[in-house]
Amino acid sequence: MDTLFSLQDQTAVLTGAGGVIGGAMAKALAARGARVAVLDLALDAAEKVAAAIREEGGEAIAVQANVLERESIEQAAAEVTKQFGPAQILVNGAGGNKKEATTAPDLSFFDLPPDALRWVFDLNFLGSVLPSQVFGRPMAERNEGVVINISSMNSFRPLTRILAYSGAKAAINNFTQWLAVHLNQGGASSVRVNAIAPGFFETTQNKFLLRDEKTGNLTPRGQQIVDHTPMGRFGEPDDLIGTLIWLVSPAAKFVTGIVVPVDGGFSAYSGV
Repeated sequence: MDTLFSLQDQTAVLTGAGGVIGGAMAKALAARGARVAVLDLALDAAEKVAAAIREEGGEAIAVQANVLERESIEQAAAEVTKQFGPAQILVNGAGGNKKEATTAPDLSFFDLPPDALRWVFDLNFLGSVLPSQVFGRPMAERNEGVVINISSMNSFRPLTRILAYSGAKAAINNFTQWLAVHLNQGGASSVRVNAIAPGFFETTQNKFLLRDEKTGNLTPRGQQIVDHTPMGRFGEPDDLIGTLIWLVSPAAKFVTGIVVPVDGGFSAYSGV
C-alpha cells in the first residue's frame, strides 16, 4: 500500500497554495514524499507554507505566480524546473468568489457589475486553463503526469446568489473531461486529468456568506447549509486529502476525466 500511494521522487506544483486548503494539500503531498512547489500570488503566504513543510523534513519552495498571466506562470515553471525538475503533478488550486459578484438584498442580479463577474470567472476557469497549458505541455511531451482541478458541488447544482462562481466551476468540470480526452487521444495516453468537487468549506472568500462578521455565529444561510449536510458540519481541509492522494498516486493510474464529490452527503440529501 505504501508503494501504491507513494509520491516519492515526484515534483508537485500547486497554485493558490498559500491559502488554507491549498496549504493543507501542499503539506499532504510533501508528507507522501513529493517535492512541492508552493505557488501563490502572495509570496509571503506561499513561503509560510513552504517553510512549514521544510520544518517537517519535506522539500518545498515558494514561488510567486499570477495564474492569469501566462508569462508569470512560465517564469514560475522555469524556477520549479531549475530547483526540482519537471512537474509530474499539477494541482490547480487558485480560485474563489467575491462579494461584488454575489447577489444580495442590496445587489440584485440585474445590477451585478460585469467586472466582478469577469474577475470570478477568469480566476476560477482561466486560472486553471493557463497553468494546465504551461505545466501540461511537458507532461504531454513526456507522456507522464497528473492534473487535478478544483471544482465545487455547486457546479452540479447551482446555489442561489452565487452566479459567476457556479458557472466557472461548471466550466471546470467540462474542461476536466475535455482535457483528459484531448491529452489521451493526442498521444499522451498516460497523462491523467481529474477534479475534486468540495462541498461547503469555510474559506476567506465565502466566509461573508456563512458567518456573521461581528459575532462569528452562523448566518441563516450558513445554518441552512449545515442543516442540509447529513454529516452536520462544514468540511475541513484535511477532508480533501485522502481523495487528493488517491487521484495523484499510482493507485488511480486508470482513472481520468472524473469529478469526485467530497461534500458530507449534501448532494444526497433532498431536505426531507
